[in-house]
Amino acid sequence: MSESAEGAEETNLSRYVVGIDLGTTNCAVSFVDTTQDPWQVESLRVPQWVDLRQWERRDTLPSFHYEWTVEEAAGDAPRLPWQESSPASCVGLFARDAGGRHPGRQASSAKSWLSHDGVDRTADLLPWHGEAGVQRLSPVDVSAAYLKHLREAWDYEHPDALLADQDVVITLPASFDEVARELTVQAAKQAGLPRVYLIEEPQAAFYAWIDSQGEAWQDAVTPGQLILVCDIGGGTTDLTLIRVRAAGGGQVQFHRVAVGKHLILGGDNLDLAIAKYAESKWQADQPETKLTPSQWERLVQASRVVKETMLATERPEEYTINLPAEGARLVGGAIQISLTAAEVDQTLLDGFFPAVELNTRPEAGQSGFQEFGLPYASDPGITRHLAAFLSDHRRSGMGDDTEAADRPDLVLFNGGVMGAPAIGQRIVDSLTRWFADESDWKPTVLDNQRLDLAVSRGAAYYGMVRRGQGIRIAANLGRSYYMQVSDHPPTGLCLIPGSAEAGERFVADTHPLEMQIGTPVQFPLWVSSTRLADDVGEVIPMQSGEATPLPPICTALVQKRRRKETTLRVLVEAELSEIGTVGLHCVDPVSGQRWKLDFDIRSTLETDRTAHQGGGEAAGIVDSETVSQCEEQIASVFASDWKGDSQPPSRLVKALQSILEQPRAAWPPSLLRSFWQTLFDEQAGRRVSPQHESRWLNLLGYCLRPGYGVAVDDWRVAQTWRVIHNKLAFPAASSSIESAILWRRIAGGLTPAQQEQLVLPLNAMLRGKGVRMPTNEALENWRLVGSLERLDIQTKIEWGRLALQMSKNKKHAKLHEAMIWTIGRLGSRQLTYGPLNTTVPRDEVARWVEQLTARKADCSSLPLALVQLSLPTGDRFRDLAEHDRDAVVAWLRGAGASEHYCSLVRDGGRLETDDEAAVFGETLPLGIRLVRS
Repeated sequence: MSESAEGAEETNLSRYVVGIDLGTTNCAVSFVDTTQDPWQVESLRVPQWVDLRQWERRDTLPSFHYEWTVEEAAGDAPRLPWQESSPASCVGLFARDAGGRHPGRQASSAKSWLSHDGVDRTADLLPWHGEAGVQRLSPVDVSAAYLKHLREAWDYEHPDALLADQDVVITLPASFDEVARELTVQAAKQAGLPRVYLIEEPQAAFYAWIDSQGEAWQDAVTPGQLILVCDIGGGTTDLTLIRVRAAGGGQVQFHRVAVGKHLILGGDNLDLAIAKYAESKWQADQPETKLTPSQWERLVQASRVVKETMLATERPEEYTINLPAEGARLVGGAIQISLTAAEVDQTLLDGFFPAVELNTRPEAGQSGFQEFGLPYASDPGITRHLAAFLSDHRRSGMGDDTEAADRPDLVLFNGGVMGAPAIGQRIVDSLTRWFADESDWKPTVLDNQRLDLAVSRGAAYYGMVRRGQGIRIAANLGRSYYMQVSDHPPTGLCLIPGSAEAGERFVADTHPLEMQIGTPVQFPLWVSSTRLADDVGEVIPMQSGEATPLPPICTALVQKRRRKETTLRVLVEAELSEIGTVGLHCVDPVSGQRWKLDFDIRSTLETDRTAHQGGGEAAGIVDSETVSQCEEQIASVFASDWKGDSQPPSRLVKALQSILEQPRAAWPPSLLRSFWQTLFDEQAGRRVSPQHESRWLNLLGYCLRPGYGVAVDDWRVAQTWRVIHNKLAFPAASSSIESAILWRRIAGGLTPAQQEQLVLPLNAMLRGKGVRMPTNEALENWRLVGSLERLDIQTKIEWGRLALQMSKNKKHAKLHEAMIWTIGRLGSRQLTYGPLNTTVPRDEVARWVEQLTARKADCSSLPLALVQLSLPTGDRFRDLAEHDRDAVVAWLRGAGASEHYCSLVRDGGRLETDDEAAVFGETLPLGIRLVRS
C-alpha cells in the first residue's frame, strides 16, 4: 500500500526559487523571482577569476578546482569581493585554464568521481595525480567547493535574500545511484545549503524546453508521441523517454517512463580519445620516445580545445597542438602535433557515434581509458548504448494504448557534447535508419537554446512546478526496488514500484518478516528499470538481465539499548523522499518502533563490491549437525571454567578438522563466519590463560580473513576491533604476535582510521628505538604494516624507505624477508583491496626498484615483490617507465625467476593462485578473491 507525503502546504515560501546545474564541466545558476508577475526564469552571471587578479561575471562556472602556486598567491593575494582573506584555491574559469599549465594542481570531473563505486567517494583523492604538497580533496569536498562559490556569489548579489534561505533545486544525472544522490545532498549541506531538492538532468532539460516555448509547446506535441531526451555532458550520458498522454479538456500530460543505465561516458572521453590519437600520431615518427605523465596531462587539456574547435560549425581544416618541452630539452624540445578535421571526425564521430543496427548491444570488457582512474563505459559507442536502451524501453508505458508510438517521434538534445551539430546529426541519422522502415519518417528535433544553461533553467522552472505553477512532468521513479528474501534462485520482495513519485511511502505488509534481535540483519537490495509494473509486496524472481544488485542494506536491531536475543515480526517501510533518495525502515507493527536500514556503502566502495553475490556465500554450506559439534568443541575449549584436564587450546584445530573430515584450508566462508560467531560469544574463555588467548586470537582472525567477502563482514570486523584493540588480556609475547597476525589477516575490512591507529605505536619499536621488540614479534608487525593498504601515501613512503634501509643491514637479517614482502605490498601497482588513491607514486616506486635490482637474489620474497612493484596496469600514472620494467625483467632472468614473472612485468596480467596467497600472506577462504584496484 502507499501513502502520499504530499499535500502538506508549505508556509513561509522563499522569494526566490533557484536552480543549480552541478555539472561535470560547467555549473550554472538560474532563478525565479516570485514577486514578479508574470514570473520568468533568469540566469545569474557568476563572479569568478578569469585571469590572475582579474575577476568577471560569466554565465557559467567551469567545474574545476585549482590550488594557487606560491608565485600566484604572492604579493597582493587574490581574493574575490566577498572574501575577507585570500583562500588557497579557486574554482571556475581561471582554475580551468591554469590547470593546463599546472595539471597537478587542478581537480576536475568531481561529478564522475562522485558516482564511482570503485573508490571511497568521501576519501581525499583529488587531484587524482596531484603535485606533491597540493591539498587532496574528496569528490564531495570538490563538489561542495563549487556549491560554496555559487552560494557566496549569490549572497554577494542578493544580500537581503541569502541562498540558504531560498528553495534550491540541484540537478544530477537520472542514472545516479542512491549513494551518489546522498553524497550530492551531503555536498550541498557542506556548502551551507541545508535545504535542497534534486531533479534529474534530462527532466530539467525538458522543463527548460517547455519554458522556452511559452504557450507554443502545445502545438509541438500530440498524445501518443514518445520523446527521447539524449543528454551527453562532460562526464555522463543520460537517456530518458517521456510519453505524451491525453488529459482532460484537450490537454496533454508528460510521463517519464524510462531511464537509461549509468554511463560514465561523455566529453571527457572524447578529450581522451583525441589525446590518444594525437599521441599515437606523434609516436609514429619517433617510436622510441614517449610522453611523460605531465606532458600527457597537458595533451588531454589541449584536446578539450581541439574537440570544441573542430566540432564547431565553422572550423579550420587543421589544428596544431603545442606542448612545451620538459627537463633537459627545454630548448628545441617542444612538441607539435597537427590534426586534420577528417582525423577528428574519424576519432570522435566514427569512434563514439558509429552506424550500427538497432539490435546491436554494447560490448562488455574493460575500457581502454585507464589514465584518470574512472570506470569509463567499456564500450565508447554511444549509438550502441542508445540502440540497447531503445530496444529495451521503447514500449515502456504504452499500456493498452494502441496509438502510442514505439519509436521516438521527438528528440531533445542536451549537454555540452550536443552543442556539436555533427554529433546531433549522427544520432538523428541513426534513429531514422532504425525506425523509418521504407517511409520518409525521421524524428523531429526540439530546439533547446543555450545548452549550457538549459539544465539550471529547467531546475528553476521545476521549483515553480513544485509550488503548483507551470507544466508538470509526471515523473514516476522509473525503477523498482526489491529486497532479497531468499536464495537459489534469488527472489525479491518489491518495496518501491516503478510508478512511485517523490514523497510517496510504501509498506510491504503482505509479507511480514521475522528478524533476529541483537544481531546484524542484512538483505541485499536489487533495482530494475524494466520490471515497472510489479506491485509493493509481490515476491519476484530476480532474473539476470531484469534486475541488478545494489549495496545491501543492514542494521542491528536492538531494543532499549540491550542485546536481547529473540525474534520479532516486522514490516518493511520504504519511502521515496522529496529530494529523490530512498529511505527504508523495519517497523514493529505492535509497538511502532522503527529501525533505519542503511545502505552498506563500504561493502560497495571498499571491500566486496557485490556483497550479496560474493563467492564467499556460494563456496559451500556444512550441515547444521556437524556445525553444532564443532561449536560445542570450541565452547568446551574456551569455557570460562576450563580445567587443566580438559582439551588444551593447542589441539582445537586438529579436533575441528577431525569432526569435519577436511583440512582447515578447505573450510568454506559460511563455516568460518559461524566459527567466528562462536569464538566471539565465548570470548571470556580467552582470559583463562595466555595459551587460550593466543589460540583464540589466531583462530578468530583465521575465521574472519580477509575481513570482507561475506555479508555483514563489516559488522564482524567492527565488533572484533571493539573487543580486542588495546584490550589484550595477557602481556605475553604470544598474545602480541597473534594480535598482529589477526589484524594482518582482516586488514581488508579495517577503516583507514583503524589502520592508522595500528601503525602509530609501531613507529618507534620497528625503527629499533625505545623498547626493543623481540624478533618474532617484529617480523609479524612488519607484515602487518605491509598489509595496511589504506594508510596514506606519505606513511607508506616512509615505511617503504625504512624497510629498504633496514633490509640492507645484516643486524636485521632475520627480518629481511618480512621487510621485502612489506615493500612489495606497500608499493604494489595493483592493490589487493585498497582504494586507488592510496597507491604510492610511480617515481617513488621506481627508486625502490632501482635499489632492489641492485641487490643479489638474497631473499626468496624479492622476485614477487619486484613483480608487484612493476606490474603494468594500463594507467601511465601508476605504471613504471618501460626502461624500469626492462631492468626488472633482466634481474628476474638473472635470478632464475619463472618466465611467468617476466611476462607479467613485460605485458601485464594476473598473478597465479599461489602467488596471490604469497601476496596475501596465506591462502584465502574458498570462493573469495583479492579485490584488485
